[in-house]
Amino acid sequence: MLKGVLYDARAIAKRDPAAKSVFEVMLLYAGFHAVFLHRFAHWFYKKRLFLPARFISQLSRFITGIEIHPGAVIGRGLFIDHGMGVVIGETAEVGENCTIYHGVTLGGTGKDKGKRHPTIGNNVLIGAGAKILGPFNVGDNSMIGAGSIVMDEVPPHTTVTGPKARHVKHKGKKLIPSVELDQIHMPDPVAQELCSLRARLEHLEAALRSKEDGNVNKK
Repeated sequence: MLKGVLYDARAIAKRDPAAKSVFEVMLLYAGFHAVFLHRFAHWFYKKRLFLPARFISQLSRFITGIEIHPGAVIGRGLFIDHGMGVVIGETAEVGENCTIYHGVTLGGTGKDKGKRHPTIGNNVLIGAGAKILGPFNVGDNSMIGAGSIVMDEVPPHTTVTGPKARHVKHKGKKLIPSVELDQIHMPDPVAQELCSLRARLEHLEAALRSKEDGNVNKK
């Protein structure tokens, strides 16, 4: 347990440029506290001591603003940055060295039984406010853009973004031009759809003008 705690703290200190030391992480980081308390809650949950498990998880929620169900499986090195509003469901699984920003939900759709929540691979980054809903896999080394709603499988090494998330990058190859998940310069799906509709409208107008010109020439 102690080795795992130190690993978590060092992983956060390494990935957060604002962290001045491992000691600061252990003392002041709510994301670290939430994962630390979850380790105890999960131990009780596996022993089928559900009441103390839920008590610890609710205490953690009250203290940190982060809700992790005691049944969730959390790998080493999880960095929950800021963390307020993060919700991780009972059957969710999170791999090693993942980064989750505030407002993220790893939840269910309400239609599934048994395994209801997503399985997140290793080294996955999930941007602020993203919602990943349903019992599917998000592959290793993937990135989920801020505000995305993901309800389908995400292959490894893939970047997805948008209110209805679309794959924009896979294994380093851009599927949509000029996309990098830097949390700032990201495509606007609504604007893209409007541009597509505008291009189609211009095409139809050109075809209509051509037809009208043809009719005039016949006369």
